[in-house]
Amino acid sequence: MYTRQEIILRSYREGKSQRCIAEELSISRKTVSKFIKDYESWKVSNINSTLSDYLSKPDSYDSSNRGKIVLTREVESSIDKLLSLNDKNRSLGLHKQLLKKVDIYNRLQSQGVSIGYTTVCNYIRGKESKRITPEAFIRQSYAPGSSCEFDWGEIKLDIGGSLQRFQLAVFTSSYSNYRYACIYNRQDTLAFMESHVSFFNYTGGVFKEMVYDNMRVAVAKFVGKYEKEPTRALLDLGCHYGFSHRFCNARRGNEKGHVERSVEYIRRKAFGFTHSFDSLEAAERHLLTIIKQINATKQQLTGKSATTLFQEEKSHLSPVSRDLNCSETVELRVDKYATVSFRTNRYSVPDHLVGDFVEIKFFSSTLEIYHKDILLGKHPRNYGKHQWVIAIEHYLYTLKRKPGALSGSLALISSGYLKQLYEAYFTQSPRDFIELLEYCKTYQVNHERLDTTVNRLLSANSTTINTERIKALLGNKTTCSSQQILEDQTTLLAKQQLTQVSSLMN
Repeated sequence: MYTRQEIILRSYREGKSQRCIAEELSISRKTVSKFIKDYESWKVSNINSTLSDYLSKPDSYDSSNRGKIVLTREVESSIDKLLSLNDKNRSLGLHKQLLKKVDIYNRLQSQGVSIGYTTVCNYIRGKESKRITPEAFIRQSYAPGSSCEFDWGEIKLDIGGSLQRFQLAVFTSSYSNYRYACIYNRQDTLAFMESHVSFFNYTGGVFKEMVYDNMRVAVAKFVGKYEKEPTRALLDLGCHYGFSHRFCNARRGNEKGHVERSVEYIRRKAFGFTHSFDSLEAAERHLLTIIKQINATKQQLTGKSATTLFQEEKSHLSPVSRDLNCSETVELRVDKYATVSFRTNRYSVPDHLVGDFVEIKFFSSTLEIYHKDILLGKHPRNYGKHQWVIAIEHYLYTLKRKPGALSGSLALISSGYLKQLYEAYFTQSPRDFIELLEYCKTYQVNHERLDTTVNRLLSANSTTINTERIKALLGNKTTCSSQQILEDQTTLLAKQQLTQVSSLMN
């Protein structure tokens, strides 16, 4: 461009000859003549343009007759043969064994063909663009309350110092873009059903149609090329809440584009900055807070927030009936350790049921134990492998008979606060500790209340922590002052003296 500018300026402004310009610029006179002729022909077709317009236009080159040096017909034929091998594998259903561009490039290199990777990619891309017809998308319009989309998304959270995988169940209204999400351990049937119950309770209404992709919890099997048979869980949900369902085509996430975008958006907004929590409940509270903020934000296309649009949409939703029971029940025998084995993990049951059958009703996050239709206890569901979930109150009958087994028992080791209390004050009196546990079970005293009671004794400068003193304070449910605690201790000493006098009299 600089050479062209110098030639034109020296020829038309300074009036120099072509020979003179060629000598000054040390270039061929044919080059000077070519640029001058090009300018004269351009000026004829651009009468109203100025010299600066010509000098500012980019150079153009005619490469139509230029031949390919490396990508010869023989090389193209070799690439085509490898592409035909992909077509053969694709027809056999071997979609995960197709050759990539880098594989074809490496094969050509091994055959001694000196060619660049970019050249191979450009040729293959050109071949594929001729075979594939570009896909067109049709803009959709939705009536209020007509459709809602559902999808799963994976997240990784640090819960109590342990990095774990969780599943995000996401719902998005097609009309208002109103979003909701909840966290589960797995993409199983119970989580699928419970997420719908939670969503319908949150919105206070049911949409006419729910849209799903080809997820296992929604599609039981494929019938023909396009038809799908829904699972029993989806049919139960649809019958109970009165909504119809629609499945997307395979590998067509754009057919439920609202929720596809929502999964990524919620995951990034909720857990992009913060992913460490003390408990899963804390993570769920944080997620709900972020969702409310997202729904309250104005949208670009409408200028209204999703919350505002959903208030217009809510009147078009069907009313919510009673909650659907989302649980499964199995019958299991209690082993000699007073546990039942469920999904590779063991859960404790009351020890007097060793050898009997009990019913286990399991949900996505909890597990209930029944015997003769009586609820015996609950456990948080463990999704690990070969874990023991033990409640120490289930073993009180056996521990009263075998108090020496308490200190090394898995029931005590996994009890958290109770283990600390035992090691601090009851290592020499396991029977008293078992008596305390039995009292707490009878009167439903939780660990927080027990800890508060022990701290009250310590704050009153009590030198001895034993079962009798703790039970005396637990019997008084009102808040006591230090003076009242001392009075309680005096009462305990008086009772002990009366007991000693009675024994002497006897």
